[in-house]
Amino acid sequence: MHSHWSLSFLLALGLAAQDDASKKSAAPAPVPRRFATVPVPDVPPLELDAATLRAIAAMLALQQGDSRGEWPYQGVYQEDDNPSPVGYRVGGTAIGCLGMIAAPGLAADEPRRAALHRGLDFVLDGLELDRMQGAFIGRYDVRGWGHIYALQLLLHLQDRGLVPAARKERVAAKTAWLVQVLVDSAIPETGGWNYSRPAGYLSPKNRASTFMTAPALQALFHAAARGHAVEATVITQALDALERARAKPGGYAYGAPAKSQAEVDENQLTRMDKTPSSAARAAVCETTLMLAGRGDPARLQRAVELFFAHWDDLAVRKSQTGTHVEPYGIAPYYFLFGHVYAAQAIEMLPDAAQRESLRARMRAVLSKSVEADGSWNDRIKERSGGYGTALALLTLHMPHLPKPHAWRGAAAENATK
Repeated sequence: MHSHWSLSFLLALGLAAQDDASKKSAAPAPVPRRFATVPVPDVPPLELDAATLRAIAAMLALQQGDSRGEWPYQGVYQEDDNPSPVGYRVGGTAIGCLGMIAAPGLAADEPRRAALHRGLDFVLDGLELDRMQGAFIGRYDVRGWGHIYALQLLLHLQDRGLVPAARKERVAAKTAWLVQVLVDSAIPETGGWNYSRPAGYLSPKNRASTFMTAPALQALFHAAARGHAVEATVITQALDALERARAKPGGYAYGAPAKSQAEVDENQLTRMDKTPSSAARAAVCETTLMLAGRGDPARLQRAVELFFAHWDDLAVRKSQTGTHVEPYGIAPYYFLFGHVYAAQAIEMLPDAAQRESLRARMRAVLSKSVEADGSWNDRIKERSGGYGTALALLTLHMPHLPKPHAWRGAAAENATK
């Protein structure tokens, strides 16, 4: 999509083309994209402009709630009387907003800008709710996901000058608040973040979730780059947790262990720590370690290859019931998450020709999972389609998005002492 084309103009062309096609002959029935078994039959590769148009149109239709400002994620976990917890609603909407700004042409697209502003208002209002404050209820609490992606959204909006004038003061205040909430909610001593804390909220006996800790670190790296004070000890402990989780074959444990897995072979790993199980999280872990000066280009490339090598293991769980089922404990919600962070890792690779080849490969696998209406959804609930489609938009447009921020290392540690 060329950035100077407006969505309305391109959409008009697309609708006109559909009208012309329908006059000539009946179009073939769309291939169902939800699948429980793989391999998936070959389908035509995605055409970026057309796929983007359809995805944005689907997201506009999927925005819901009393103020039509919400793209809620809905899984199996519930709290109170709402089928989608507040943390998922805030986090899903923040990701929806990130997807809306990922595609070019926002400045000329009034419906999309209006949807973005409604989404921003929902996120800001959601952060005021009791369930989004800096605390934790029981053994399992998903508000941290809302904190992570709300912070990412607010930082990106500020970077791009997209915060409406009337909301600038509130956005600035909430950004600083979110940074502190993430710092304060890190697992003490053993490091990182997890929505499941059976040992008690701030007990060091909890294990960091690798696929939550890496995005949280990226958000805090970004915040530090914008001048926010981030406690270096929290970063160091979380990075240590990620490093302990890396096993010898190249995958990452679901939960960071107390001792390093660096010398642990595949046959010694439990099902949720086996290499296929980590196909959706290895890339984000390796990218995050690279940003902190602890990574390695060869390991990063291996993580990308791991995603494609075990794509079928992710795909077999797409849009299915249950969560951590046999044989690898892969839950449906890893599917599109894995695409985004594999795409991010691709852009960190040094070889331009390799990046272009892998981008094409990524578009090819995304073409296998697009729904008939142009959306993406790796859950069984239709209302999660906005979240899923936003992840697909971020994946498709990753080559043109700002690179993730590096951790400032020793300079940051000195600044926060």
